[in-house]
Amino acid sequence: MIKIINENNIQKNDEILFAEWVPAGKFIKILVLFVCLLISSNGIIITAFIPKELAFLRITFGVGSIVVSIIIFLIYWNYRGLKITLTKNQLDVEYGIFNHKKIPIKKITRCEITKANFRKYWGVGIRFGLDGSLVYNTDFGEAVKLTFQDGKPFVFSTKNSQEICNLINKLSN
Repeated sequence: MIKIINENNIQKNDEILFAEWVPAGKFIKILVLFVCLLISSNGIIITAFIPKELAFLRITFGVGSIVVSIIIFLIYWNYRGLKITLTKNQLDVEYGIFNHKKIPIKKITRCEITKANFRKYWGVGIRFGLDGSLVYNTDFGEAVKLTFQDGKPFVFSTKNSQEICNLINKLSN
């Protein structure tokens, strides 16, 4: 899972110390597939029972169910994983097209390992935790919790929480 990659949005002088792709959990993948198949098949089955005289309604249900399935799949595709890149000066966490968190290492006061459980963060995706934290969560496994000078925590899923915290703690001292 750990790969060294070149990234255009990282400063050119910064060497990438750590890079990771954290995919969505198996449960999420199965759930999205199930929902897409259920919506598509229901739309097709419903159109079979609509009389031929109501052709417009048949087309609307059939095409509509497929379009809804495609939209759900595209949303899943956008949030299918989390990209983590750590250099000596900053941590980048990207979750989808529009959710990029660039954190200067010097602003991190604490890094700790946590569990991204449902009780604390109420699901997967971009969440707000009960402790006021912003959460980028791909599954209910390992996570890293960062605390900043302003006290607002940021939590993100990872498969290498110990390695990330060790690097951040080393760089911030």
